Amino acid sequence: MKFASTRGGPAVSLDTALLEGIAPDGGLYLPQSVPRFSIEDFSETEDLLSIAHRYLQPYFVDSELAGELDEILKETFFFDIPVTPLPVESGSAQMLELFHGPTAAFKDVGAGFLAACISRLNEAGSDSATTPLTILVATSGDTGGAVAAAFDGRPGVRVVVLYPDGRVSDRQARQLTCWSDNVLSLAVQGSFDDCQRLVKSAMADTVLNRRHRFSSANSINIGRLLPQSIYYADASLRHYGATGNKPGFIIPTGNLGNAFACVLAREAGLPVGKIVLATNANTLIGDYLNGADWLPRASIQTLASAMDVGDPSNMERLQKLKGDAHALRDVVRVFSANDQDIQTEIKRTFDEYKLTICPHTATAMFTYRQLTDDQRINDDWILVATAHPAKFESIVEPLIGTSIPLPKGLSDILSRTSHFTRIDPDMRSLETQLDLHTVTGDK
Repeated sequence: MKFASTRGGPAVSLDTALLEGIAPDGGLYLPQSVPRFSIEDFSETEDLLSIAHRYLQPYFVDSELAGELDEILKETFFFDIPVTPLPVESGSAQMLELFHGPTAAFKDVGAGFLAACISRLNEAGSDSATTPLTILVATSGDTGGAVAAAFDGRPGVRVVVLYPDGRVSDRQARQLTCWSDNVLSLAVQGSFDDCQRLVKSAMADTVLNRRHRFSSANSINIGRLLPQSIYYADASLRHYGATGNKPGFIIPTGNLGNAFACVLAREAGLPVGKIVLATNANTLIGDYLNGADWLPRASIQTLASAMDVGDPSNMERLQKLKGDAHALRDVVRVFSANDQDIQTEIKRTFDEYKLTICPHTATAMFTYRQLTDDQRINDDWILVATAHPAKFESIVEPLIGTSIPLPKGLSDILSRTSHFTRIDPDMRSLETQLDLHTVTGDK
């Protein structure tokens, strides 16, 4: 299995794609051909781990990690990923709960998988003993915490988290800044797009890259997307086995990584039905599919902060795989929810279903209600819940009029000491911090 850049660069192995994160030409890695499955290929799989192994095996054929795939998957999927019914009046609707991991967000799956893979590859590398591998991660809220948690204390690796200062919730900020000394947390005086731009610029700087051995843990890294396809494979296979129907998925999205993972699962032949994207007031994806040019714009700050992306990186992958806006209209649909919609949906969902949801999941619930009556009745739907509402208590609790119990993992994180450095959104500031920061190995 080889992976090629979306911009036409030479094909590389999975191991190289994982370690590099982004192709030398600035493109994103994609498999040269997506493995194809039949539903019968999974007839003997008994649980999520066996489905994951079957699904990922073709990608790992030529990898140094092939013999360790089972252990990598056990390190990744050590928490529940339940699908729970929603008490809707008609039709079939369920919720795929992706927030039961250590940092209470769906990013725990991709981050855990990537950490398990990269740590093993780095340990086998000749430079790991002298120069730590530096994982750069831009985050709009949840990615950085999941990546930091996954790599926390791992030898030979340091993580540099860049997040927009003042544009994440207080609890998200604590998750980004409370780790061991191999995690450097940088509060960038700008937007998520500034953070993402710094990561891409640093990785494109050959001199700086050589000095710090960069890799990325954003969804620009194919190692984030492959494991996220697994929970779509698992949920769709289970639903199809029980009902004979292919479920549609409604997915909150910002940088398009989680949504692309679902498209990848459907492209591979899994029984995934319609794919509907839920965005917030950052409407570039929907505008593009409705005929506007793809012109990245400044992100808008919203209540669903992890989706505040003005230049979604994974559109480049989606375009390479499926084509331009005209072609993509047959691949996905998009609905947008503004802050008032999000607030209304949080309260309405709690009042009607006694279900507490986060602002991001609220965009999926809002989108579900925008479907026609026929679509809700005739199609089976799985709504994707991306984060635990306790991470956004200052938004959710006043709307529902009650406190939200903290999950244990989040409670443990909030008890830690926070430490971070503020920087300007320019390469000189980032380079200075990279050169100043050292890893002692102390926990």
